[in-house]
Amino acid sequence: MARIVSIGSALQDVYLMDRDDFTTEMGVDGKDYFDGLELGSKIDIDRVQFSTGGGATNAATTFARSGHEAIFMGCIANDPAGQAVLDALDKEGIDTSYVCYARGTVHTGYSVLLLTPSGERTILTCRGASAKFDMLNPKDLDLTLPDWLYVSTLRGDMEMLDKFFTKAKKLDAKIMFNPGMLELKNKRKTIGLLSDVDVLLVNKEEAQQIVPGVVLEELLSHLRSYVPTVIITDGNQGAIASDGDKIFRVGLYEDVKVKDATGAGDAFGSGFLAAFAAGKSLRSSLIFASANSTSVVRKIGAKKGIISIDEKLHTMPIQEIR
Repeated sequence: MARIVSIGSALQDVYLMDRDDFTTEMGVDGKDYFDGLELGSKIDIDRVQFSTGGGATNAATTFARSGHEAIFMGCIANDPAGQAVLDALDKEGIDTSYVCYARGTVHTGYSVLLLTPSGERTILTCRGASAKFDMLNPKDLDLTLPDWLYVSTLRGDMEMLDKFFTKAKKLDAKIMFNPGMLELKNKRKTIGLLSDVDVLLVNKEEAQQIVPGVVLEELLSHLRSYVPTVIITDGNQGAIASDGDKIFRVGLYEDVKVKDATGAGDAFGSGFLAAFAAGKSLRSSLIFASANSTSVVRKIGAKKGIISIDEKLHTMPIQEIR
C-alpha cells in the first residue's frame, strides 16, 4: 500500500433537514431554487445532523479505509469544530501531525447545508481556517516522503500549489490533482502546473475551461497532451478516462436514490486513487471510484458511506473504446 498525503480543506458540516419547507421550484433559467423560505420568517426544521467535511479530509478517509497510510495537511482552529475534525480523522487512523492551527480570531471552517428530500443541497460556507493555505509548509513533505500527493483545491493559491508540486516531484512522489473553480479561473497557471501532474480529475465543464472541445472524447484528447492519466466526469452520464494506452467510458455503478450528494466528487476521485495506488488497473480503479461515490450519496454526510478496498463489487456499465 502507499503513503498518500491529502492537502486541502477541513470543515465542520451542519445539516438542516425539513421535508415540508425545503422544497424547490425551477426558475426561468432552468435551475432549481428553494421555494417558500420567506425573508423574516421563522421556520421549524425536522432534523439537525453534524458531520465533518472538506475535500482533503474526505479523501484521506477513503485512503485510510483502503489500507493506505493516509496523511492530512490542512488548517483548523483550536475550537470545538476543529476538535470534531481531529476526532473524525483520528478515528480513521489518519496522521494529523502536519495539521496547522490558525491564530487569533479565525475559526475552523464551517458549512451549513440545507438538504432537500431529493438529496440536493445548498451549502453556506464560512471557510475560516480552512482557507489559510499560506500556513502550510511544503518542506513537511520531506518528513512524510509520500508516494502520492492528492490535491483538490487550495482556493486559487497558485504559488502554494506550485511549491507543493515542485517539492513532490523532487521527492519522486506522484500527484493527483482535482482543481477547483478558483484554480481554473487562472487558466495559464493551471496549465503550467499540469506538467507535474500524473492524474487529473475534472468534470466536463471544468475540462472546457482548460482546453477547447465539446464532446468528452475531444476534451480527453486535448488534456492527454498535458497529463498522462485523465478522468472527466459528466454527472449522470458517467465518465471517460484514459491512461494513454486505453480509453474507457463509464456509466453509473447503480441508479440509487440520492440522500445527500455532498462528497460524491471527493469519493470518486479518492476512490480512484485508492485503487490505482494499490496497483489496480485503470478499469478496476474506475469501478471502485464509481462504487465509492455511489455508496456515499446513499448516506447523509460526506464520509459515512465511504467503502474499503475489500468491498465486494458487482459489474457495471464500462466500455473500452480503444
